[in-house]
Amino acid sequence: MGTCHCQALRQAARRASAFYDAALAPLGLRVSQFGILARLRRDGSRGIQALAADLAMDRTTLGRNIRPLERDGLLCAAADPADRRSRLLSITPRGAALVEAAWPAWSAAQAGFEARYGAAPAAELHAALQRVVAMLQPPEG
Repeated sequence: MGTCHCQALRQAARRASAFYDAALAPLGLRVSQFGILARLRRDGSRGIQALAADLAMDRTTLGRNIRPLERDGLLCAAADPADRRSRLLSITPRGAALVEAAWPAWSAAQAGFEARYGAAPAAELHAALQRVVAMLQPPEG
């Protein structure tokens, strides 16, 4: 039996997540939550479906991740004026302030990863993982 690429990717993702989670823990954030808030801060309000697609995450997983953020007043969900059946997610001022406060911790984790792995190999890894995400993109519809 050969090596399982999926298992290797999952192991690396768990270790990387734990590394970034440790950096963000003093702020009460996990890297997955930081990613959601940072994306909403950068891109503005997004529908759940669009945000899930942007993050390469299924809607159910995104829903589990946004509940505590909504509960804590870091993002809000409102009916989409263009389609009342859909909800738009928006970052709140409190959420934007938390992203701003967390940015140095995230940057330190980013620099720590690059220091351990190497800046050039990290850039190559990032590009390779982006190719994996694009290649395994599910068909629309």
